Amino acid sequence: MGKITGSNRTFLFLQGPHGPIFYRLGNMLRAAGADVWRVGFNAGDKAFWFDKKSFIPFQSTQSEWPTHFDALIEEKNITDIVLYGDTRPIHAEAIKRAKSADLTVHVFEEGYLRPYWVTYERDGINGHSRLMNINVKEMQTALADNDLDVHEVPAHWGDMRQHVFYGALYHWFVMFRNGAYQNFRPHRALSVTKEFQFYLLSLLLMPWHAVKRILATRRIKQGGFPYHLALLQLEHDSSFQNHSPFDSNSEFIDLTIEGFAKGAPRHHHLVFKAHPLEDGRAPQRRTIKKDASKYGVSDRVHYVRGGKLARLLDHARSAVTVNSTAAQQVLWRGLPIKVFGSAVYAKPEFVSHQALDAFFSDPNGPDARAYKDYRKYLLQTSQVPGGFYSARGRRQLLRQVVDMMLEHNDPYDALDSGNATPRQQFRLVT
Repeated sequence: MGKITGSNRTFLFLQGPHGPIFYRLGNMLRAAGADVWRVGFNAGDKAFWFDKKSFIPFQSTQSEWPTHFDALIEEKNITDIVLYGDTRPIHAEAIKRAKSADLTVHVFEEGYLRPYWVTYERDGINGHSRLMNINVKEMQTALADNDLDVHEVPAHWGDMRQHVFYGALYHWFVMFRNGAYQNFRPHRALSVTKEFQFYLLSLLLMPWHAVKRILATRRIKQGGFPYHLALLQLEHDSSFQNHSPFDSNSEFIDLTIEGFAKGAPRHHHLVFKAHPLEDGRAPQRRTIKKDASKYGVSDRVHYVRGGKLARLLDHARSAVTVNSTAAQQVLWRGLPIKVFGSAVYAKPEFVSHQALDAFFSDPNGPDARAYKDYRKYLLQTSQVPGGFYSARGRRQLLRQVVDMMLEHNDPYDALDSGNATPRQQFRLVT
């Protein structure tokens, strides 16, 4: 690994995860010798960037953003841009122009291997990730040339409450303190007011949803029947919107129930598992009930809202999903998985290519050895221990990701060249 320094580097931060993580990251880069600036598009962005001297408000219309971005690059001598997610319009445009200007693009996202990792890549994530074009044999070759240890961490969901809290607080600022940003338009179809209401409702109803979830899970586990899991995603999630063949979860639900009704043995059941952050904006339960009745399987289809997937995976036979990262937990357990969208794990060694009814009848399982190598490859490259929302998660993330950002090579090239940033060994208490 070469000398790590921020000298002669100037980082421009765009939109990040809710909360103070990008501000903390910027401070660490300054400590390494880099210059740091932040563009804010609304009052929520401004609220979590506490150094107002380095904050640049963008108050114009979105159509003016490309010209404004180019001017910033030249005026501030920007060498790197940092952002969370690569598909919202302002980020997609920035990435395109940054690549043309030969800037380094640092992209963050929730971990491909959840729950206690963050994804860090260069240029793009999910369907735009370099992982889409790296096959398992190439990963195995890279691992064979390195003797770095991989340190797993236990499953830990400590960020969920903080995630919802910061989401609600962010949208509160956008609702009530956004007077200077009249031209701001959210990247999602839902209004900011509705987003805030859903976040607030999620916080208030967490105890009630937890009780209902526990009871539903208990009924399924004690039912004594074989079952398959359908992993639902947030309909507004970028992976679902940009890297799947569906426009809505209702399309996926209908197709899944139809395939189950045609192919699954008559004593098998189907369990739809909602995303942990599902807030009720889509009528999932009603849609599932309607489609189950349409295909004559109402007594064999169930719905569980949020919570940990592990408890349901303990007894599941298989799983289907659009392209949820939760499929990584399915593969880690060696269970068959059917995927409909583009995903970094959708390698031919792992996912079934059967027709859906045939999959429910007799699913093909993954190559467990190949997936173990794939997982090790991710843990040595793009998956960084830590989290965005809890103080403990942020500390863990910052200890390692700053050095990765200052490296000349991206995480995949760094491993290939034998210069991968050593990963810290640690233990979490759960």
